[in-house]
Amino acid sequence: MLNDPRSHGLWEKTAPPAPATQPLAGDRQADIVIVGGGFTGISAALYLAQAGRRAVVLEGAEIGFGGAGRNVGLINAGMWVMPDDLPGELGDVHGERLLDLLGNAPRLVMELVDRHGIACELERNGTLHCAVGEAGLKEITERASQWQRRGAPVTLLDAVETAKRVGTAAYAGSLLDMRAGTLQPLAYARGLAKAAIAAGATIHTMSRVVGCTHSGSQWTVRTDGGSVTAPWVIVSTDAYSTGPWESVRREQVHLPYFNLATRPLSSHLLSSILPGREGAWDTKEILSSFRMDRAGRLVFGSVGALRNTGRAVHVAWAKRVLKRLFPALGPVEFECEWFGKIGMTDNALPRFHRFAENVVGFSGYNGRGIAPGTVFGRTLAQLVVGDISEADLPLPPTDPKTPALRSVKELYYEAGAQIAHFAGARF
Repeated sequence: MLNDPRSHGLWEKTAPPAPATQPLAGDRQADIVIVGGGFTGISAALYLAQAGRRAVVLEGAEIGFGGAGRNVGLINAGMWVMPDDLPGELGDVHGERLLDLLGNAPRLVMELVDRHGIACELERNGTLHCAVGEAGLKEITERASQWQRRGAPVTLLDAVETAKRVGTAAYAGSLLDMRAGTLQPLAYARGLAKAAIAAGATIHTMSRVVGCTHSGSQWTVRTDGGSVTAPWVIVSTDAYSTGPWESVRREQVHLPYFNLATRPLSSHLLSSILPGREGAWDTKEILSSFRMDRAGRLVFGSVGALRNTGRAVHVAWAKRVLKRLFPALGPVEFECEWFGKIGMTDNALPRFHRFAENVVGFSGYNGRGIAPGTVFGRTLAQLVVGDISEADLPLPPTDPKTPALRSVKELYYEAGAQIAHFAGARF
């Protein structure tokens, strides 16, 4: 997007076209202004339009420009935090609410895809969290036990079964989560936008918000081309926040993440590497993820940015790792490459912010934006129309706070990933 082939890579190459939109021009009235055209903002717009509200989305670039269009495409249930730890972090009420909401969030994504006929390469065969060594096996065993006590359809697989499903004997076991799946994330974002527009929402792209003022019960949100005035504002810009709500970006430590896509594999390779089309990732601290797209490309990713010296280091490392994991691949060449940034909060959990009266938003998805973004968009719509109150939300309100040494940590993550990948998987 915006003439950058490394921003959205394979997803931009294979997604259906975005619905036609125009920059905001002139002054408009609405019931709700939504800032940000990713999963959360578009989901909120869809539900608000279906409820008969005039919802206007202002997107600074294009639909799915931020994390929504750059990620791996895993529809995960829950967050990185262990299920039993959430009540300790959020209290019993909010902890259990968030577990229930996010545990069922992939189902909502799949229902929306079905209901609106969204062409996004949806796969419903679950995900595999792959254990590296005994420490990794211990981690996924405990995670499986905690989810199983809550009735979740998760299964702990041994090394033999994992090897059959993944196509490599590199892992000590895996956690199969049948709530989850994969999709083409940019195609999903564009499909949601098409559904929202059909329901009556208005989406303005290339409409970066530069200011927001309050008068009486109304908020006026301004772009370079015009303004929208409404009693409610939903902020859904997350890790890519700028302008009036840049505090959301400052609250997060950016973790760069890249993806590389091979050319479509042969039918023989597809019968042995992820034959069930599950999405997968491992338990390493600097993790790797891998999945197939509908055409049979292997999409492989890890922490790091494909810029400056990082590109050569990470691409070379990825080729070494894939050679070790899947020797039958032979020499690996990548058809597409792209990267983005994950917004990490200090406790790896999302946030609900009340920035001012009737100005609200969720953020801090910590690399798990598809299902949480979709369900949080619906939750914000329910709050705005009065179906729920703030007391019913899955998170308590907090004020954005900038973590100590944020910029230093971001430099450390990018440089550290290069150092680790430069030395990693060498023979």
